[in-house]
Amino acid sequence: MKILIDADACPKAALQYCLASGKRHNIPVWTVASFNHIILSDHHVTVGSSSQEADIKVINLTEAGDIIVTQDWGLASMVLAKSAYCLTPTGIEYLPEKMDFLLEEREIKAKFRRSGGRTKGPSKRTQADDSRFAAGLEKIICNGKTKEDQ
Repeated sequence: MKILIDADACPKAALQYCLASGKRHNIPVWTVASFNHIILSDHHVTVGSSSQEADIKVINLTEAGDIIVTQDWGLASMVLAKSAYCLTPTGIEYLPEKMDFLLEEREIKAKFRRSGGRTKGPSKRTQADDSRFAAGLEKIICNGKTKEDQ
């Protein structure tokens, strides 16, 4: 098991919690980001700034049982297909049974924006988001370790 972070858009609080949690549970934490970002991590992979380059690297590094942290619904669906766990930076676990709905919603919003519409961006990060992320990550780590022991 390893924790892989799509670090291009990961909030600092979530990134710091992943690093601390990885040390506490003896799980390697990998960060992947374009060269436009400065990330301090024991296992950092720098990629170019081309569209989807970080996502492709995360997919290639993902193995069954890994924990992926991303906001990208498309990336989440691909790592779930590899039997990995996936969590948003606000602590919501992506589940395979909800991915079709999320991807359809993403397509509808993209179509709306292409036709000149505007959609809301993410809300400002709160302390509740940090707490939910910490609890969600701990839950997945415990579940993953239990499955490894079986």
